Amino acid sequence: MSKVLMTGGTGCIGAAASFELFERGATELVIATRSCNPGLLKLWFGEQIPEAIKLVSCDISNSEAVARLIADIQPTQIIHLGAFQSPDCDAYPVRGMDINVGGTMEMLTAAKSLGDKLERFVFASSGAVYGPRSAYSGTTVKEADPLLPPNLYGIWKVAGEHLARLFQESTGVPTICLRLNTTYGKGRDRGKTSAPTNALKAIALGKHRGESVPFRMPYQGRENYHYVQDVGAHFAAVTLQPFEGFGAFNICGQTVDVGEFLTIAKDVATELGMADVADIGIDEAAERAMFVCDLEDSTIQQAFADLPRATLEDGIRQTLIDFVEMAEQGLLGLPG
Repeated sequence: MSKVLMTGGTGCIGAAASFELFERGATELVIATRSCNPGLLKLWFGEQIPEAIKLVSCDISNSEAVARLIADIQPTQIIHLGAFQSPDCDAYPVRGMDINVGGTMEMLTAAKSLGDKLERFVFASSGAVYGPRSAYSGTTVKEADPLLPPNLYGIWKVAGEHLARLFQESTGVPTICLRLNTTYGKGRDRGKTSAPTNALKAIALGKHRGESVPFRMPYQGRENYHYVQDVGAHFAAVTLQPFEGFGAFNICGQTVDVGEFLTIAKDVATELGMADVADIGIDEAAERAMFVCDLEDSTIQQAFADLPRATLEDGIRQTLIDFVEMAEQGLLGLPG
């Protein structure tokens, strides 16, 4: 029997991870959220959220609330996804630090009270812990390469990883950090790297309206892409499969130039009969992509089984199909 506690479980990655947890045998999931609104869970489960999922209210930066939550729930596994994303960190740096560092520390501190009952702690890190791609001479970027975060978000993710390491060393609880880059797919509406998803959203909205909805990428260069369901499956797998010790692992998607991603999107749109509304491109003033790419994932592939990696064609195809259906249901907003 597994009783998983997840923070950030109603967001893009959390909702996908929730779905994949039940696909892989989880029996009970408690999601801590400030609003208790199911949010993006409905994109994966429909209007009827399974009874095995319970939403509870909690502000993860509130130490008393977090301690109460963990004492009441008594989880066997914890997945900590709750965080401010890059735009929020830039706009509200102090609040971002409170959530991304303070909230992580509160979760880990409270988790110590569980003792041997806790079987796993999983922390959502980011490829933002690395520096620009030019800082690394190898053909891929490996976990042992230097961490040179380019912004506050990345700095706080590095801090979160070290807090997780100290937690594992002091408790012995198997602890995992996952480093990921640009997630695309349904529910990916926020963050600096939501632009590829918004490009696909523009195509689907154009199909629904019968006229193109132009979208231009605000940055250019090479980027590392992860299909959202694959990311959810990684979090589920490292939560439920056997593991000992501490590990910080890259999730490897597929690295291509932004222009190639858009070309693939247009090709798939043509295949699905949407060629006439695929008005996507790169803005003339587009800046260079900030984050690292070419993440090496051999370490996590050796440590865990059944970790999917959809091709860009397959991931984009399913995303466009999902978005068209959402547009028909009135659930697809304008691209950001």
